[in-house]
Amino acid sequence: MTSLGDMFGAAEVGNRIDKATFKRDVPKVRAELLQMQRAIAQSPLAPVVHIGGGDELGKVSALGTLLGWLDARGVESVALPAPSDEERERPRFWRFWRLLPPRGQMAVLIGSWYTNPIVDRVYGRMDDVTFEREMRRIRDFERMLVQEGVPIIKFWLHLPKSVQKKRLAKVKRDPASRWLVGEEAWTYFKRYDRFRSVAEAALRLTSTGVAPWHVVESANDRYRNLTVATTLIAALREAQEVWASSRAQQGRRRRAAAPKPAKINVIRQLDLSVTIETEDYEAQLVRQSAKLGRLARQLHEAGRSMILAFEGPDAAGKGSAIRRLAAAMDPRLYRVISVGAPTDEESARPYLWRFWRHLPRQGRVTIYDRSWYGRVLVERLEGFAARDEWSRAYAEINEFEAQLSEFGIVLLKFWLAISPEEQLRRFRDRQTTPYKQYKITEEDWRNRRKWDAYEAAACDMIERTSTSHAPWVLVEAEDKRWARVKVLKTVCSRLADALTA
Repeated sequence: MTSLGDMFGAAEVGNRIDKATFKRDVPKVRAELLQMQRAIAQSPLAPVVHIGGGDELGKVSALGTLLGWLDARGVESVALPAPSDEERERPRFWRFWRLLPPRGQMAVLIGSWYTNPIVDRVYGRMDDVTFEREMRRIRDFERMLVQEGVPIIKFWLHLPKSVQKKRLAKVKRDPASRWLVGEEAWTYFKRYDRFRSVAEAALRLTSTGVAPWHVVESANDRYRNLTVATTLIAALREAQEVWASSRAQQGRRRRAAAPKPAKINVIRQLDLSVTIETEDYEAQLVRQSAKLGRLARQLHEAGRSMILAFEGPDAAGKGSAIRRLAAAMDPRLYRVISVGAPTDEESARPYLWRFWRHLPRQGRVTIYDRSWYGRVLVERLEGFAARDEWSRAYAEINEFEAQLSEFGIVLLKFWLAISPEEQLRRFRDRQTTPYKQYKITEEDWRNRRKWDAYEAAACDMIERTSTSHAPWVLVEAEDKRWARVKVLKTVCSRLADALTA
C-alpha cells in the first residue's frame, strides 16, 4: 500500500508476496477479518468499501477474496453497471443512497460515485471546474456518511501501463477468463495516461482524514489481496474506535437549553389577520385547481418532477392544504408521504436516506407532510439528535436540495404559520368533534408547551436553509381558506415559471 505522497509512482515498486508467506499469513488475516465483521455486526456502523482503479481483473479478484473470507450473511457486494432508466430519472446520487447497508452490515462496491465523473473528464464531457465541483460534492457526501456511522474505506488498485497491457493481452487469449474483461477495457487502455492523470486529481481532491484513499500495487495477486484485507481490518478497527470516542463525548455533553425566539422575527412579522371571503375563496379554489391540473399534466409531458414539503405547528392546516393540491391533480401522478417517527429500517441508515429513497420519477410529484426538516426541529428540541448532528444538518439539507434543483426538480417548501391562540382553538375543536378526535394526541399538547422553542428553531431553519433555488414560502394560515389559496397560487406560479424557463 502507498500513501498519496507520490501517488501512483510509489505503487510501481514491485511489491510481491510469495506463496509460502501468503499461505502462512492467510489464516490469521481471515480470523481477524471475521472478528472485525462480528464486532461491526454488534455496532451501529455500516461500512462501505469501494474497490476502484484501472485493474479490472484485480478488482474482481480482490472482491472475490474478500467475499470468500467474510461471512456472507453480513456483506453485500455490488458491481455497478451503467445507470438504469429508473436511476436516470433521479439525481445522480439517488442510486448510491439506495445501496447504503443497514447498521451492522457492510457493502463492497466495484464502481461508485467516482466512476462517471472520472470517465466524463477523461472523454472531455466535463470541464475542470465541473469536475472539481463534483469532487467537492463527493468529499462532502463521504464526510456526511462517516459522521452518520457509515465508514468509507476506499481502495485504488494500480497497475503500471506495461503490466496492464500484458494482462489484457493474456486475458484476450484465454477463453476461460475473456468474459471478465470487455472491449471497453481496451478502449480505456488507449487513454491510460489520461485516466491516470484524472484519477490522480480525483484522489488528491477526495483523500481526507475521514475517508482516505489506499493506493494498492496490483501487479502481484497475493500482495494485492492480502494488502486489501489487512488494510480493511485496520480501517474497520479505527472506525470503531473513532465512533466509540465520539459517542462517549456526546454522552458527556449537557443537553442544550431550549432556544428562545427573537421578539421580532420572520414568523412574527407575518400578518395573520389576512382573510378571504367565502365567495372569493370558492372562485379562487376552482380557478387555481383547474390551473394546477393543467400544469401538472404539462409537467408530466415535459418529463419534469416536483417536490412539495410542508412544515408548521400542529393544527396549522398542512393536511387540508395538501388535500386541495391532491384533489387538483391526476392521482396517478402524485404521492403524499406523511413523515412520522422513522421505522426500524429507516433508523438503521443516515437520516436523509428515507427522503432520498422516495424521490419521484420524472413527470411525477411527491408531497411531504413534514419532511427532512424534522432533524432541525423535533429531533433538535426533543433530544433525538445530538447538537453536532442537527447543527451540521443545515448544510447537508442545503446540499440535498441543491442536487434536486440541479437535476431540474421543482422544489417548494411551505411553512404554515398560526398563532398559539388559534392553535388552542383548533385543538379544542378537535377534542369535541368526533370525526376530528383522531387528529389530537397527548404529544400535540406536549409540543404546544414548547411553542417558543419550536418558533425559535423554525426561525433558525428558515434563515439557514432558504436559498435561491429552494426558498421558504411563509403562509399566513390563521384563515385556512387564505392559506389554501396562497399555496395553490404559489405552486401554480412556480410551475408555470419552471415550464417556460
